[in-house]
Amino acid sequence: MKATRALPALALGFMTALALAAPVARAQAPAAGAASAQSGEAVKDALGRDTPRGTVIGFMTAARRANFEAAVLYLNVTREEGASELAHQLYVVLDTRLPARLNQVSDRPEGSLTNLLKPDQDIVGAIDTNEGSLDIVVERLNRGASGSVWLFSRRTLDAIPRAYEEIHRVSIDEWLPRFLTRPRIGGIRFFEWLAFFLAIPVFYRAMGLFGLLVGPLVNVWRRRRGLPPHEWKSLPGPVRLLLLAVSIRWALASLDLPLFERQFWFLTARVSFTIGIVWLGLLANEIGERYLQRRHQGSTVGDTTAMLRLGRRVADVLVIMVGVLLVLNYFGIDPTAALAGLGIGGIAVALSAQKTLENVIGGLSIIFDKAVRVGDTLKVGDTVGTVEYIGLRSTRIRTADRTMVSVPNGQIANVNIETLSARDKFRFNHFVCLGYQTSAAQMRTIVDGIRDLLLRQPLVDDSSIRARFIRIGPFSIDVEIFAYVFGRDWLHFLEIQEQLLLEIMEIVEKAGATMAFPTQTLHLSDPEGRGIGPDRIRALRSASLDASHLPVEPA
Repeated sequence: MKATRALPALALGFMTALALAAPVARAQAPAAGAASAQSGEAVKDALGRDTPRGTVIGFMTAARRANFEAAVLYLNVTREEGASELAHQLYVVLDTRLPARLNQVSDRPEGSLTNLLKPDQDIVGAIDTNEGSLDIVVERLNRGASGSVWLFSRRTLDAIPRAYEEIHRVSIDEWLPRFLTRPRIGGIRFFEWLAFFLAIPVFYRAMGLFGLLVGPLVNVWRRRRGLPPHEWKSLPGPVRLLLLAVSIRWALASLDLPLFERQFWFLTARVSFTIGIVWLGLLANEIGERYLQRRHQGSTVGDTTAMLRLGRRVADVLVIMVGVLLVLNYFGIDPTAALAGLGIGGIAVALSAQKTLENVIGGLSIIFDKAVRVGDTLKVGDTVGTVEYIGLRSTRIRTADRTMVSVPNGQIANVNIETLSARDKFRFNHFVCLGYQTSAAQMRTIVDGIRDLLLRQPLVDDSSIRARFIRIGPFSIDVEIFAYVFGRDWLHFLEIQEQLLLEIMEIVEKAGATMAFPTQTLHLSDPEGRGIGPDRIRALRSASLDASHLPVEPA
């Protein structure tokens, strides 16, 4: 929320920096165009006519300074007579009618190449006249040793006088004092800088009160529709920036401003609009994160919070990157090289952080597959414990010894996990070992009693009950008891199991049988019928000792 509240200042600061950079970019455009063409041609034009954009900006700069002798050099004319007047008329037409999209004019020596049938011609814009739309075309001419240059085409120059007669120019300078219109900073008049630094912030703050004024009217409409009233606050920041961009575009259509100044305000409006859209995207990411947290509240909110925050940060970065790319495109900067560099850098980072990414992706798979949740009792390999936290890199498990084990998410995603707490039933499986003194009647009574006991228990699954006399063992005769028990958790199951075992012991006791324990009885044979008493045992023992000392005769 703090970052969201700080966005108005950041947005206006970012917009200010970009708008301040617009005159600089405009002034350096011919030089940039010449630099971009340096690798392709040996001879460079001193007037910056190597590119279509350099020709337009160089001509407008020379004409604005009333240097029409230099401005004529940008025209494809053969007669010197009237050339200065034609340059003046072209300047007026372009300064008032040419769309403020100089950043979209090609800055390459070969032009935009949009029309392959006429590769040496480039349209820099279109103006509206009474006779229809007039394309402003520059054409590339070869001047021999001087190289190729871009000049305003003859066809365009022939139509300029008629377009000039339609223009009734009313300058805003007539309504403002000279100290506001004469000084120029970066080619922009002083009063426009005041409007930029003073009027725009005031307008931005004032639009915040618009929501307070409209709120009561909206609540009246909501009451008539049977809806509860809504507490209205000031307009959100992104909505204000969008309204600001719309207001600037409306003002540009209503006021008569020079081309460079229209270009300045056009870029300001575009940057404001882009920042508003980016801001709306960030707010949408925040709202989406809150919605998902509320949806998972009570079950997996502990382990999804980190993942949702990571997803929101990634989405925020993507939204901001798209906004930056759009702004760079407005200024005519090709971001292809930067994107290629980011791609190569991303591959290098992915390779160097392979294990970390593996754990992060493993954590995402765990969360969205819901294989592990906070509070589950797990058995991962030899580790048994309760999950206390699922992070981006590892999962922390509290063992029965109250120690904390951190297991990497990548390892959890690749091994078999036994979720003990996810059991819907608990297995009740025991053996009742009875002594050999138990009769067949007693055995039938015990087996039937155990079966009836399990059938009466409401928390025992009736379809799984099994009580059978299964074997005659070496020490006992055994009865197997098997059933599934419904329990809330392990402790509840132990409570039910204890009660069942006690009642089974009572059934055995009531039947008159006893539980067996491992015993052995040694029987000695006495074929002569003589009793084996203490004297006989001592005699046999002494006889065996004497026989052990007799010599052994060879075979």
